[in-house]
Amino acid sequence: MKPLVAIIGKPNVGKSTFFNKVCGSRISIVLNTPGVTRDRIYADAEWLGREFTLVDTGGIQLKSTDEMHTHIIRQAELAMEVCDCILFFVDGRQPLTTDDYDVAQMLRKTNKPVILVVNKIDDFARLDLSEYYALGIGEPCPISAEQKLGLGELLDLVISHFPEGQEQEQDSEEIKVAIVGKPNVGKSSLVNKLLGYERSIVSNVSGTTRDSIDTSITVGDKHYTLIDTAGIRRKRAIDDDTVEQYSVMRSLASVRRADVCVVVLDASQEVSEQDVKICAYCHEQGKPSIIALNKWDIIEKDTNTINKFNNKLSTDLAFMDYFITLSLSALSGQRVGKIWSLIDMVYNKSQFRATTGLLNEVIADAVGAVEPPTRNGRRLKIKYATQPTVAPPTFVLFVNDAKLLQNAYKRYLINYLRRAFDLKGTPIHLIIRSSTDKDELNNNRKQPN
Repeated sequence: MKPLVAIIGKPNVGKSTFFNKVCGSRISIVLNTPGVTRDRIYADAEWLGREFTLVDTGGIQLKSTDEMHTHIIRQAELAMEVCDCILFFVDGRQPLTTDDYDVAQMLRKTNKPVILVVNKIDDFARLDLSEYYALGIGEPCPISAEQKLGLGELLDLVISHFPEGQEQEQDSEEIKVAIVGKPNVGKSSLVNKLLGYERSIVSNVSGTTRDSIDTSITVGDKHYTLIDTAGIRRKRAIDDDTVEQYSVMRSLASVRRADVCVVVLDASQEVSEQDVKICAYCHEQGKPSIIALNKWDIIEKDTNTINKFNNKLSTDLAFMDYFITLSLSALSGQRVGKIWSLIDMVYNKSQFRATTGLLNEVIADAVGAVEPPTRNGRRLKIKYATQPTVAPPTFVLFVNDAKLLQNAYKRYLINYLRRAFDLKGTPIHLIIRSSTDKDELNNNRKQPN
């Protein structure tokens, strides 16, 4: 297991800036607004051949009575419980505050190695760190995360607290699963129930989750990364909230890097235009998807209820008729465990690869059952088929003239391929190329169907 390093401190001391610099990308949202980071954010890092996991936490204000700050403190406490080393950040441009002293007192009780990091130091030549010894944490380590000054010395201290000779576990292949949906449909509750502990803040306040949060979990012998994302609202509902704009961008990016998407819908409400748009985005990105009908426990049901829901979804999501639904309750845990087998199934379907011989046999059977219609007296002839890529399964048909293919027949071929290869839960790319076309395949990729 990789060592875990937690970044702790009051709001706006540069924790997320340091996190992003060390991990090499803008994983945490960075703004000059206190309280932007709320949940724990994890990312892997490496220094001098030693790999470790860095944990960014929300800004701690112990005396605040705000309910959200209570959640933030609990998340930071969880990070401190499991970490191997703690980085206590203070702002080197401002005098120490009561919040700094309160955090220092909390850290002294952890029995974990704590490194006092004085951030935002731009001039090391005129440095006076004497006041920071009053925190009782030990010798301060000055840095400027923004300018990358002093980071090497700090990371030297960090890895010195790792156990000698600790085996660095090689990452096994994990299936990345993005949990997406509108705000307040139960995404974080579902993640917490799947993990078996409170990984993400759960609140009735819309927009509680702002960052996309990755958590690894092993179920049986399978490894997964669950990505809890911020709720995706309509553009016109976001106003000028820069933080939420970033959050939505991160959620969409999480869809793009995911292997499987679980789109969470609130079963107690009508399917909205925004629900459909989120599903459409997953579809456009070629992601195998599961539609999770959450809050199923509060629905008045009869023997035909689920069929009514599926029929309604079939109309609203006609563009992705391959979708698979699972009715569940993240609150009670009803049927939540079944999601793992569905994730495995749709992921495996997205990785399907047909041999060239079998694929051409299936296409020949499809044409034999229903011949292509004629256009201007000419009939489409499919000469050859191949499958260049997976995720999603992508099939290329070489024909006499691509302009002769009508949309209705293309849809027929897609449906025939889906039935023949049992490709439930995953989109399919179907590319039509004229046999005289010499362009590269990737320049002619179409939208998934």
